[in-house]
Amino acid sequence: MESNVKIHFLGASGTVTGSKFLLEAFGKNILVDCGMFQGLKELREMNWNSFPFPPEKIDLVLLTHGHLDHTGSLPRLVKEGFTGQITGTSPTLAIAEIILVDSAKIQQEDAERANEEHYSLHEPALPLYDEKDVAQTVALFKTAKPDEWIIFSEHIKFRFRPNAHILGSTYIELEIGKKIFVFSGDVGQDEDSLLDPPLKPKRADLLFLESTYGDKLHPDEDPDMIIKKAIETTMEQQGMLIIPSFAVERLQTLMYRIYKLRDRNLIPPIPLYIDSPMGNEVLTVFSRFMSWHKLSHEEFKRMKKSFRIITKYRDTWKTIEDPHPKVIIAGSGMVTGGRVLTYLRFFIEDPKSTILLTGFQAEGTRGRQILEGLPDVKIFGKYFKVKAAVKSINSLSAHADQKGLLNWISEMENVPERVFLIHGEKKAADVLRVKIKDKYAWKAEIPHIGHVITISV
Repeated sequence: MESNVKIHFLGASGTVTGSKFLLEAFGKNILVDCGMFQGLKELREMNWNSFPFPPEKIDLVLLTHGHLDHTGSLPRLVKEGFTGQITGTSPTLAIAEIILVDSAKIQQEDAERANEEHYSLHEPALPLYDEKDVAQTVALFKTAKPDEWIIFSEHIKFRFRPNAHILGSTYIELEIGKKIFVFSGDVGQDEDSLLDPPLKPKRADLLFLESTYGDKLHPDEDPDMIIKKAIETTMEQQGMLIIPSFAVERLQTLMYRIYKLRDRNLIPPIPLYIDSPMGNEVLTVFSRFMSWHKLSHEEFKRMKKSFRIITKYRDTWKTIEDPHPKVIIAGSGMVTGGRVLTYLRFFIEDPKSTILLTGFQAEGTRGRQILEGLPDVKIFGKYFKVKAAVKSINSLSAHADQKGLLNWISEMENVPERVFLIHGEKKAADVLRVKIKDKYAWKAEIPHIGHVITISV
């Protein structure tokens, strides 16, 4: 029985954020990821748009992993009428719940602050969704085991395969009719402090490949030495080392690396703080799903004991008021929200302090502005001059670089009919397109948001 699959590119197409792909096939409607747009204002404003396909007609959402740019629009989808099933691995769903609750809280707090201080153009400022919306969303979660095929209908089945990006992350194989659709999700690096190398697909008729670092190779640098030097400088100058961090994976990786430096007496004794409510909850997820990462129970406990973990906001203020040098790891990784903004309000103008950026900084984010050397940045409606030293580590990325992406598809036993480069800025995707053509003689395409194609299966 021959049929058609209609594919809608609703996000992460020509941009690195807002991952959403809708497939209409054999009377079923399947959404792969449902991410929030981040970064540029024109993208963020798209979060407020009504969903471009009737949510009540979507039967299933499949999640590659729990990050906000892959899950953050789920509560909006539910608010607009979705009542189907949201499926992912156990760690993915646990992380997604944490991230969505955190997102709702931040949006509610930001709206309240904007209304109090009257710096929003909207009167009143409103959150995209609240914690009640998140609770309704989480009620639709259903766990899937990795590597097990799940039959969804007579002509559709799917499975999740680990891909080393974050705890629980996977790529997705969808078998529709006689063809296999592979959605890479975000592919991790082969060598990771905490996770095993990503599994590689053997076959794909339609390949949807991320291209975040499609135009880059991660630098040949020693992240431990960069961290060590930043800590030593912080001690010498009696300043603060502020490390904005993604709460999922990056925070735990930084904890592990700093813990190992301290364990080997390679850094001076300096107070180490974790100030990320969401990061703390993710640490609990790590303890629940030990088989998904490399750390033993004993090493995990020792790592946690090396840090002072802040759980109450009043302790954030105590940490700020304490004049002694310290290391503070706080969310968020792209400096778009979270506790790190509270610290930066007080220390971004302090030349004795250092800001250490440790991950991808999307276009339009404060992290990108700081990284590119803008003289001042806007925090809570006010501009602050960037006088703190700015350092960065690029090799800790949870994303494979160009070489890693090319290697990830190296075991493919067939030539895909079509390759779509997604989840990347246009330049990155185009450079990767050329590399794929040169290495594999495959023709790759770069879809745009709103692009719709039809495939015969």
